[in-house]
Amino acid sequence: MEMHLITIVLGYLLDLVLGDPYSFPHPVRYIGKLIRAVEKEVRKHMKSPKQLKIGGGILWFVVVGCTYATSYVIIKLSSIHPAVYTSVSILLIYTTLATKCLKDEAVKIYRTLRTGTLEESRTQLSFIVGRDTTNLTKKEIVRATVETVAENTVDGIIAPLLYAFIGGAPLALAYKAVNTLDSMVGYKNEKYKDIGFVSAKIDDVANFIPARLTSVLMMIASFLLGFNGVQSIKIALRDRKNHKSPNCAYPEGSVAGALGVQLGGTNTYFGEVVYKPTIGDQTREIEDEDILRTNSLMYVTSLVGIIAFAFIYYLVRQIA
Repeated sequence: MEMHLITIVLGYLLDLVLGDPYSFPHPVRYIGKLIRAVEKEVRKHMKSPKQLKIGGGILWFVVVGCTYATSYVIIKLSSIHPAVYTSVSILLIYTTLATKCLKDEAVKIYRTLRTGTLEESRTQLSFIVGRDTTNLTKKEIVRATVETVAENTVDGIIAPLLYAFIGGAPLALAYKAVNTLDSMVGYKNEKYKDIGFVSAKIDDVANFIPARLTSVLMMIASFLLGFNGVQSIKIALRDRKNHKSPNCAYPEGSVAGALGVQLGGTNTYFGEVVYKPTIGDQTREIEDEDILRTNSLMYVTSLVGIIAFAFIYYLVRQIA
Protein backbone atom coordinates (compact mmCIF):
# COMPACT_ATOMS: atom_id res chain seq x y z
CA MET A 1 0.00 0.00 0.00
CA GLU A 2 2.66 2.48 1.08
CA MET A 3 4.78 1.74 -2.02
CA HIS A 4 1.84 2.45 -4.34
CA LEU A 5 1.26 5.79 -2.62
CA ILE A 6 4.96 6.67 -2.68
CA THR A 7 5.33 5.97 -6.41
CA ILE A 8 2.42 8.29 -7.25
CA VAL A 9 3.64 11.11 -5.02
CA LEU A 10 7.19 10.84 -6.36
CA GLY A 11 5.88 10.69 -9.93
CA TYR A 12 3.94 13.88 -9.26
CA LEU A 13 6.99 15.60 -7.77
CA LEU A 14 9.16 14.46 -10.68
CA ASP A 15 6.71 16.09 -13.08
CA LEU A 16 6.88 19.35 -11.13
CA VAL A 17 10.67 19.33 -11.46
CA LEU A 18 11.27 17.98 -14.97
CA GLY A 19 8.08 18.66 -16.92
CA ASP A 20 8.16 17.20 -20.43
CA PRO A 21 11.67 17.55 -21.97
CA TYR A 22 11.44 17.65 -25.77
CA SER A 23 14.13 14.97 -26.10
CA PHE A 24 12.36 12.55 -23.75
CA PRO A 25 10.75 9.53 -25.50
CA HIS A 26 7.29 10.25 -24.11
CA PRO A 27 4.77 7.35 -24.28
CA VAL A 28 2.09 9.68 -25.69
CA ARG A 29 4.20 10.13 -28.84
CA TYR A 30 4.16 6.38 -29.41
CA ILE A 31 0.46 6.22 -28.62
CA GLY A 32 -0.05 8.91 -31.27
CA LYS A 33 1.94 6.93 -33.84
CA LEU A 34 -0.13 3.83 -33.06
CA ILE A 35 -3.35 5.81 -33.49
CA ARG A 36 -2.28 7.07 -36.93
CA ALA A 37 -1.17 3.59 -38.04
CA VAL A 38 -4.41 1.89 -36.95
CA GLU A 39 -6.53 4.74 -38.31
CA LYS A 40 -4.86 4.33 -41.70
CA GLU A 41 -5.68 0.62 -41.75
CA VAL A 42 -9.28 1.23 -40.67
CA ARG A 43 -9.83 3.80 -43.41
CA LYS A 44 -8.31 1.46 -45.95
CA HIS A 45 -10.94 -1.23 -45.30
CA MET A 46 -13.94 0.73 -44.05
CA LYS A 47 -15.63 3.50 -46.04
CA SER A 48 -19.28 4.07 -45.11
CA PRO A 49 -20.27 6.10 -42.02
CA LYS A 50 -21.50 2.97 -40.23
CA GLN A 51 -18.32 1.07 -41.05
CA LEU A 52 -16.17 3.98 -39.87
CA LYS A 53 -18.00 4.07 -36.53
CA ILE A 54 -17.32 0.36 -36.10
CA GLY A 55 -13.74 0.93 -37.22
CA GLY A 56 -13.47 3.73 -34.68
CA GLY A 57 -14.45 1.25 -31.98
CA ILE A 58 -11.76 -1.15 -33.20
CA LEU A 59 -9.28 1.74 -33.20
CA TRP A 60 -10.16 2.54 -29.59
CA PHE A 61 -9.84 -1.06 -28.38
CA VAL A 62 -6.52 -1.64 -30.15
CA VAL A 63 -4.89 1.57 -28.91
CA VAL A 64 -6.18 1.50 -25.32
CA GLY A 65 -5.74 -2.26 -25.05
CA CYS A 66 -2.16 -2.18 -26.33
CA THR A 67 -1.30 0.74 -24.05
CA TYR A 68 -2.67 -0.97 -20.94
CA ALA A 69 -1.19 -4.36 -21.81
CA THR A 70 2.25 -2.93 -22.57
CA SER A 71 2.44 -0.89 -19.39
CA TYR A 72 1.11 -3.83 -17.35
CA VAL A 73 3.79 -6.13 -18.73
CA ILE A 74 6.49 -3.52 -18.06
CA ILE A 75 5.32 -3.19 -14.44
CA LYS A 76 5.22 -6.98 -14.00
CA LEU A 77 8.71 -7.43 -15.43
CA SER A 78 10.02 -4.68 -13.15
CA SER A 79 8.82 -6.65 -10.14
CA ILE A 80 12.07 -8.63 -10.21
CA HIS A 81 13.41 -6.17 -7.63
CA PRO A 82 11.67 -3.59 -5.40
CA ALA A 83 14.03 -0.80 -6.48
CA VAL A 84 13.42 -1.52 -10.17
CA TYR A 85 9.66 -1.72 -9.62
CA THR A 86 9.62 1.56 -7.72
CA SER A 87 11.73 3.37 -10.30
CA VAL A 88 9.70 2.11 -13.27
CA SER A 89 6.38 2.90 -11.57
CA ILE A 90 7.50 6.43 -10.72
CA LEU A 91 8.73 7.01 -14.27
CA LEU A 92 5.53 5.74 -15.89
CA ILE A 93 3.26 7.77 -13.59
CA TYR A 94 5.43 10.84 -14.22
CA THR A 95 4.81 10.51 -17.97
CA THR A 96 1.03 10.72 -17.46
CA LEU A 97 1.21 14.14 -15.77
CA ALA A 98 1.62 17.57 -17.35
CA THR A 99 1.65 20.18 -14.59
CA LYS A 100 4.97 21.84 -15.39
CA CYS A 101 4.50 21.40 -19.14
CA LEU A 102 1.14 23.19 -19.02
CA LYS A 103 2.61 26.00 -16.95
CA ASP A 104 5.64 26.38 -19.21
CA GLU A 105 3.56 26.57 -22.41
CA ALA A 106 1.21 29.13 -20.86
CA VAL A 107 4.14 31.23 -19.63
CA LYS A 108 5.66 31.19 -23.12
CA ILE A 109 2.45 32.72 -24.46
CA TYR A 110 2.37 35.25 -21.62
CA ARG A 111 5.95 36.34 -22.31
CA THR A 112 5.37 36.57 -26.05
CA LEU A 113 2.33 38.76 -25.43
CA ARG A 114 4.45 41.04 -23.29
CA THR A 115 7.60 41.24 -25.42
CA GLY A 116 6.81 39.83 -28.86
CA THR A 117 4.37 40.46 -31.68
CA LEU A 118 0.73 39.43 -31.88
CA GLU A 119 1.62 37.06 -34.71
CA GLU A 120 4.22 35.33 -32.55
CA SER A 121 1.67 34.97 -29.76
CA ARG A 122 -0.84 33.41 -32.15
CA THR A 123 1.78 30.94 -33.34
CA GLN A 124 2.76 30.05 -29.77
CA LEU A 125 -0.89 29.50 -28.86
CA SER A 126 -1.46 27.27 -31.91
CA PHE A 127 0.87 24.67 -30.35
CA ILE A 128 -1.55 23.96 -27.48
CA VAL A 129 -5.05 24.57 -28.90
CA GLY A 130 -7.12 23.06 -31.68
CA ARG A 131 -8.84 26.30 -32.69
CA ASP A 132 -7.74 28.60 -35.50
CA THR A 133 -5.47 31.28 -34.01
CA THR A 134 -4.82 33.25 -37.23
CA ASN A 135 -7.00 36.25 -36.47
CA LEU A 136 -7.24 36.21 -32.70
CA THR A 137 -6.95 39.47 -30.81
CA LYS A 138 -4.72 39.83 -27.74
CA LYS A 139 -7.64 39.32 -25.35
CA GLU A 140 -8.81 36.28 -27.32
CA ILE A 141 -5.31 34.78 -27.04
CA VAL A 142 -5.36 35.29 -23.28
CA ARG A 143 -8.85 33.81 -23.04
CA ALA A 144 -7.84 30.76 -25.10
CA THR A 145 -4.78 30.21 -22.90
CA VAL A 146 -6.80 30.45 -19.69
CA GLU A 147 -9.42 28.05 -21.06
CA THR A 148 -6.77 25.56 -22.17
CA VAL A 149 -4.99 25.53 -18.80
CA ALA A 150 -8.34 25.16 -17.02
CA GLU A 151 -9.50 22.28 -19.24
CA ASN A 152 -6.14 20.51 -19.21
CA THR A 153 -5.94 20.62 -15.44
CA VAL A 154 -8.48 17.81 -15.72
CA ASP A 155 -6.89 15.54 -18.34
CA GLY A 156 -3.30 16.56 -17.71
CA ILE A 157 -3.24 16.28 -13.91
CA ILE A 158 -6.31 15.35 -11.88
CA ALA A 159 -7.66 12.53 -14.07
CA PRO A 160 -4.34 10.67 -14.46
CA LEU A 161 -3.69 11.07 -10.72
CA LEU A 162 -7.13 9.66 -9.93
CA TYR A 163 -6.68 6.68 -12.25
CA ALA A 164 -3.16 6.09 -10.93
CA PHE A 165 -4.54 5.83 -7.39
CA ILE A 166 -7.24 3.42 -8.59
CA GLY A 167 -5.19 1.18 -10.89
CA GLY A 168 -1.56 2.26 -10.83
CA ALA A 169 0.54 3.24 -13.85
CA PRO A 170 -1.21 0.88 -16.33
CA LEU A 171 -4.64 2.46 -15.74
CA ALA A 172 -3.19 6.00 -15.77
CA LEU A 173 -1.50 5.29 -19.11
CA ALA A 174 -4.67 3.68 -20.48
CA TYR A 175 -6.44 6.92 -19.58
CA LYS A 176 -3.78 8.90 -21.47
CA ALA A 177 -4.48 6.69 -24.50
CA VAL A 178 -8.21 7.46 -24.18
CA ASN A 179 -7.45 11.17 -23.95
CA THR A 180 -4.96 11.12 -26.84
CA LEU A 181 -7.48 9.35 -29.04
CA ASP A 182 -10.01 12.08 -28.33
CA SER A 183 -7.50 14.84 -29.08
CA MET A 184 -6.50 13.22 -32.39
CA VAL A 185 -9.73 11.80 -33.81
CA GLY A 186 -12.53 12.98 -31.50
CA TYR A 187 -13.68 15.87 -33.67
CA LYS A 188 -17.17 16.46 -35.05
CA ASN A 189 -16.03 17.65 -38.48
CA GLU A 190 -16.56 15.73 -41.72
CA LYS A 191 -13.27 13.83 -41.52
CA TYR A 192 -13.56 12.52 -37.96
CA LYS A 193 -17.22 12.57 -36.93
CA ASP A 194 -17.65 8.84 -37.65
CA ILE A 195 -14.26 7.29 -36.97
CA GLY A 196 -13.83 9.44 -33.87
CA PHE A 197 -17.35 8.91 -32.49
CA VAL A 198 -16.41 6.14 -30.02
CA SER A 199 -13.23 7.89 -28.88
CA ALA A 200 -15.07 11.15 -28.19
CA LYS A 201 -17.88 9.49 -26.25
CA ILE A 202 -15.60 7.35 -24.09
CA ASP A 203 -13.37 10.33 -23.34
CA ASP A 204 -16.48 12.13 -22.05
CA VAL A 205 -17.21 9.18 -19.77
CA ALA A 206 -13.60 8.88 -18.58
CA ASN A 207 -13.51 12.58 -17.67
CA PHE A 208 -16.98 12.80 -16.15
CA ILE A 209 -15.90 12.35 -12.52
CA PRO A 210 -12.42 13.95 -12.86
CA ALA A 211 -13.89 17.13 -14.36
CA ARG A 212 -16.27 17.60 -11.47
CA LEU A 213 -13.60 16.75 -8.92
CA THR A 214 -11.27 19.27 -10.55
CA SER A 215 -13.96 21.93 -10.33
CA VAL A 216 -14.35 21.35 -6.59
CA LEU A 217 -10.58 21.30 -6.07
CA MET A 218 -10.31 24.58 -7.99
CA MET A 219 -12.91 26.13 -5.71
CA ILE A 220 -10.78 25.16 -2.70
CA ALA A 221 -7.66 26.49 -4.44
CA SER A 222 -9.47 29.78 -5.12
CA PHE A 223 -10.03 30.33 -1.40
CA LEU A 224 -6.45 29.33 -0.57
CA LEU A 225 -5.03 31.78 -3.13
CA GLY A 226 -7.27 34.65 -2.07
CA PHE A 227 -9.27 34.68 -5.30
CA ASN A 228 -13.06 34.89 -5.36
CA GLY A 229 -13.93 31.44 -4.03
CA VAL A 230 -17.63 32.22 -3.61
CA GLN A 231 -17.94 33.24 -7.27
CA SER A 232 -15.90 30.20 -8.29
CA ILE A 233 -18.58 28.01 -6.74
CA LYS A 234 -21.46 30.10 -8.10
CA ILE A 235 -20.25 30.27 -11.71
CA ALA A 236 -19.20 26.61 -11.87
CA LEU A 237 -22.68 25.55 -10.77
CA ARG A 238 -24.57 28.12 -12.84
CA ASP A 239 -22.67 27.70 -16.13
CA ARG A 240 -21.78 24.02 -15.88
CA LYS A 241 -23.79 23.23 -19.03
CA ASN A 242 -22.53 26.14 -21.13
CA HIS A 243 -20.27 24.01 -23.31
CA LYS A 244 -20.69 21.41 -26.04
CA SER A 245 -18.61 19.06 -23.89
CA PRO A 246 -20.38 17.66 -20.81
CA ASN A 247 -17.20 18.24 -18.80
CA CYS A 248 -15.25 21.35 -19.89
CA ALA A 249 -17.56 23.98 -18.40
CA TYR A 250 -16.89 22.71 -14.87
CA PRO A 251 -13.20 23.68 -14.59
CA GLU A 252 -13.67 26.70 -16.86
CA GLY A 253 -16.53 27.91 -14.68
CA SER A 254 -14.46 27.55 -11.52
CA VAL A 255 -11.61 29.55 -13.06
CA ALA A 256 -13.89 32.21 -14.59
CA GLY A 257 -15.62 32.78 -11.27
CA ALA A 258 -12.39 32.82 -9.28
CA LEU A 259 -10.83 35.43 -11.58
CA GLY A 260 -13.97 37.43 -12.35
CA VAL A 261 -13.63 37.06 -16.14
CA GLN A 262 -15.76 35.68 -18.93
CA LEU A 263 -14.68 32.66 -20.98
CA GLY A 264 -16.23 30.78 -23.89
CA GLY A 265 -17.74 32.27 -27.02
CA THR A 266 -17.27 31.70 -30.74
CA ASN A 267 -14.13 30.00 -32.09
CA THR A 268 -13.00 28.52 -35.40
CA TYR A 269 -11.90 24.87 -35.65
CA PHE A 270 -10.48 23.55 -38.93
CA GLY A 271 -12.22 26.29 -40.88
CA GLU A 272 -15.58 25.70 -39.20
CA VAL A 273 -17.05 28.40 -36.95
CA VAL A 274 -18.23 26.89 -33.66
CA TYR A 275 -20.38 28.96 -31.30
CA LYS A 276 -19.94 28.29 -27.60
CA PRO A 277 -22.00 29.91 -24.83
CA THR A 278 -20.10 32.22 -22.51
CA ILE A 279 -18.97 31.08 -19.08
CA GLY A 280 -18.73 33.54 -16.20
CA ASP A 281 -19.58 37.20 -15.75
CA GLN A 282 -17.45 39.91 -17.29
CA THR A 283 -16.86 41.85 -14.08
CA ARG A 284 -13.64 43.09 -15.67
CA GLU A 285 -11.71 42.72 -18.93
CA ILE A 286 -9.48 39.68 -19.18
CA GLU A 287 -5.75 40.58 -19.05
CA ASP A 288 -2.32 39.06 -19.54
CA GLU A 289 -1.85 38.43 -15.81
CA ASP A 290 -4.83 36.09 -15.83
CA ILE A 291 -2.59 33.51 -17.50
CA LEU A 292 -0.29 33.53 -14.47
CA ARG A 293 -3.26 33.51 -12.09
CA THR A 294 -4.67 30.45 -13.85
CA ASN A 295 -1.29 28.75 -13.58
CA SER A 296 -1.36 29.40 -9.83
CA LEU A 297 -4.84 27.91 -9.62
CA MET A 298 -3.66 24.86 -11.57
CA TYR A 299 -0.68 24.27 -9.26
CA VAL A 300 -2.63 24.64 -6.03
CA THR A 301 -5.45 22.51 -7.46
CA SER A 302 -2.97 19.73 -8.24
CA LEU A 303 -1.48 19.95 -4.75
CA VAL A 304 -4.87 19.88 -3.03
CA GLY A 305 -5.85 17.02 -5.34
CA ILE A 306 -2.94 14.74 -4.58
CA ILE A 307 -3.25 15.39 -0.84
CA ALA A 308 -6.99 14.62 -0.95
CA PHE A 309 -6.51 11.47 -3.06
CA ALA A 310 -3.69 10.22 -0.83
CA PHE A 311 -5.78 10.79 2.31
CA ILE A 312 -8.83 9.00 0.85
CA TYR A 313 -6.64 6.17 -0.43
CA TYR A 314 -5.10 5.75 3.02
CA LEU A 315 -8.52 5.72 4.73
CA VAL A 316 -9.93 3.18 2.28
CA ARG A 317 -6.93 0.89 2.77
CA GLN A 318 -7.23 1.21 6.54
CA ILE A 319 -10.91 0.24 6.43
CA ALA A 320 -10.23 -2.62 4.02
